[in-house]
Amino acid sequence: MLQWLANRRRKKLSAAPFPAEWEKILKQNVAHYCLLADGERVHLQELLQVFIAEKYWEGCGGLELTDEIRVTISAQACLLILNLPHNYYENVETILVYPSTVLLPQRKLAFFETALQPIEPEVPITGQAFRQGPLILVWDEVLRGSRHPEGGYNVVYHEFAHKLDMLDGAADGTPPLRSRSEYRDWVRICSGEFLRLRREVECGGESFLHSYGAVNEAEFFAVATEQFFDQPHTMIKHAPHLYRVLRQYYRQDPARRTVGKDGAI
Repeated sequence: MLQWLANRRRKKLSAAPFPAEWEKILKQNVAHYCLLADGERVHLQELLQVFIAEKYWEGCGGLELTDEIRVTISAQACLLILNLPHNYYENVETILVYPSTVLLPQRKLAFFETALQPIEPEVPITGQAFRQGPLILVWDEVLRGSRHPEGGYNVVYHEFAHKLDMLDGAADGTPPLRSRSEYRDWVRICSGEFLRLRREVECGGESFLHSYGAVNEAEFFAVATEQFFDQPHTMIKHAPHLYRVLRQYYRQDPARRTVGKDGAI
């Protein structure tokens, strides 16, 4: 009964006329929106209307939330699930948005806890996703990545890729897939590319992927997702099989949407 009511409400939300001001924001702030086919744009708009309405949004650090912020973030989050079976990121309830880089406080020891190793110091972040808890984003980084995909860094793609990864209960770099053969292919390709990136980082060499992807398999998937959407031709050149498995997972082909080389939008 509850799901029926939710579906009914979602159908009503997605059928409502899309605000002209929101489309203006998309064209100005979301570079990928202009690359989509007409049908894809309409579908993204429908997803976006439901997503914005269902999530709890909070501006932090003095930031006043606006439609521009909600629409820009939502469009990028929903682009990832454009062709995926989904429940509008059911594992995301609250989105906290800060104006600029956030400095996480040093973790405090529990009352009966003993420090067996140095406690991590305060760490600056531009985004963070939790298995249980809010998703944190920094607005200036959101806007920069959204307008300039040629940079290959997108904090929204990164953090929402983590949430897709976590849908099966584990942040292990493998989101829910469709078949055993797809899991085998995914593990073979992604594990190989992850180990290659880790070797390159350890040797001080340069890689086509950001070095942060070498931290663990979960970060590798998030970093690879950023490049898959923002620099697809670079990924095809350096890791065509990685591009293939991501294309099969997301059911999208960003390389076909671009003209010439990466960044030619």
